[in-house]
Amino acid sequence: MASYPVFLKRKQQVADGTLAFYFDKPADFVFKAGQCVRLVLIDPPETDGEGNGRILSLASTPAEAELMVATRIRSSAFKRVLSTLAPGTELTLKGPYGDFVLPADPHAPLVFITGGIGITPVRSMLLQALSDGEERRLLLFYANRRPQDAPFLEELQQACAGNARCTLVATMTAPSAPGWQGERGYVDEAMLARYLDDVQAPFYFLDGPPALVAAMRALLGRLGVAEERVRTEEFAGY
Repeated sequence: MASYPVFLKRKQQVADGTLAFYFDKPADFVFKAGQCVRLVLIDPPETDGEGNGRILSLASTPAEAELMVATRIRSSAFKRVLSTLAPGTELTLKGPYGDFVLPADPHAPLVFITGGIGITPVRSMLLQALSDGEERRLLLFYANRRPQDAPFLEELQQACAGNARCTLVATMTAPSAPGWQGERGYVDEAMLARYLDDVQAPFYFLDGPPALVAAMRALLGRLGVAEERVRTEEFAGY
């Protein structure tokens, strides 16, 4: 797989405990919306048993000039070092990887079900589909504890606002989310039924924490959705 030198341009907090990192896109780097890369630290001051690199989804779209990844900042050596990098720091990027990408059929409706940092490849796919001007219906169920825990929530709300093809269903699972006017609770059969006329027609993209992915796959199975219409990717965290 190809390897590229990249330099950190800037970083930005996109939710509580979540940072986005921006890099210039190498001239010959080509990827599909939804794919991931391996980002490798060069001679970091600390490391751990998993080494100096991690697989991260590209949250940016192929149409955007920059590459962007976003991640929860946890206590691993990789995350600690990554969070403290200064603009101009060189890293190594390898990839792209993965087949969690938009289907070739430009007409089949798409339903994304995700939570938390699982939004990264979904941002890429949904915004790319909108940029391509596809006529298919796009429906995103996005679960978080609180609005401040939801990366890119405001951006996605704006992207879907006034667009009849795109519906964002953001739902908050914390018992108290002051001021929140949208859906509450976990994505379940009743919530799907409120927004889907035919639950078996779309292609489904499920990603995020393993428990969420497993629960949604089981739910769709009970509703008779064919396995070949469901694609999954788990974010176990590190």
